[in-house]
Amino acid sequence: MNDRIVFMGTPEFAKIQLESLVRAGYNVVAAITQPDKPTGRKQILTPPPVKVFAESLGIPVYQPETLRGEEFMQLLRQLDPALVAVAAYGKILPADVLYYPKHGCINVHASLLPRWRGAAPINRAIMAGDTVTGVTIMRMDEGLDTGDMIVWEEVPILPDDTYGTLHDKLAGLGAKLLCKAIELIFAGRAEYTPQTGEPTYATKITTEDGQLDFSRPALELHNIIRGLSPEPLAYCNLRGNKIKIATSSYLPADSPEAPHVPPGTPPGTVVAVNDSVLEGCRILRCDDTITVACGRDFLKISHILPAGKRLMCASDFYRGRNICAGDRLC
Repeated sequence: MNDRIVFMGTPEFAKIQLESLVRAGYNVVAAITQPDKPTGRKQILTPPPVKVFAESLGIPVYQPETLRGEEFMQLLRQLDPALVAVAAYGKILPADVLYYPKHGCINVHASLLPRWRGAAPINRAIMAGDTVTGVTIMRMDEGLDTGDMIVWEEVPILPDDTYGTLHDKLAGLGAKLLCKAIELIFAGRAEYTPQTGEPTYATKITTEDGQLDFSRPALELHNIIRGLSPEPLAYCNLRGNKIKIATSSYLPADSPEAPHVPPGTPPGTVVAVNDSVLEGCRILRCDDTITVACGRDFLKISHILPAGKRLMCASDFYRGRNICAGDRLC
């Protein structure tokens, strides 16, 4: 029986899937990943995590510039896979690739399809305030994450989950489900279930997605901050300088600990920081966060990354910058 598997993936999420296949003893004959890319301030050419891991085990690595055309199909014929397993590869697979392997191509998708089809399902689920997500293993077709589902499992999104923590949970779950799906496929016991329900789309994260608009409710801003932490991070401007927000919480206006601010206080106003309180504002106690008025409720900022600086707690930031109540974030 042909049990040859070609793996396609690029970032850390994909590396964890590949690692699970190797650990389970599957016959991974090649890893296909994106070309090395410049990263960091110094733009150092850096190999993707899948490449580093595969090469450490002696798995042949290929980094084609394109999957379209005869050159890649010739490579695929040489590799002769019975199945292609895909996880966060980063490019659309053309039809001749999708349908070449005997068992087709399957994909590890970090959401409960059809919710959050697309490039950034983990970020978008948190940013939208979802309380549950999961992982779906699907048989790929020519649509955008529209293929029939093989196995799937739910995961709760906890109130303190960030993109980073949820990424790690879903990567581990995906690794388990991928091995389960392949076992079913090779045994001829896989069932393929069409997706049902109204789809939503997880478009790629842009710089604009991270800009905080303090006229919005504090909970929405808190979810954006969680969904973009630890990277690329949400941001705002203070005194003309861009600052990135790493962690936060939100405080409902009807909470006993919420500040009572003067009517007409503009959104984005710092109402309490350290022992500085906005004039006319009443508050039970101050803490080490920066409390900001929003369109509804209050955002409490805990950790900040100033431009060109290290990550710091809010108390270090406001002491170093002499932040006081009445300052405006925008």
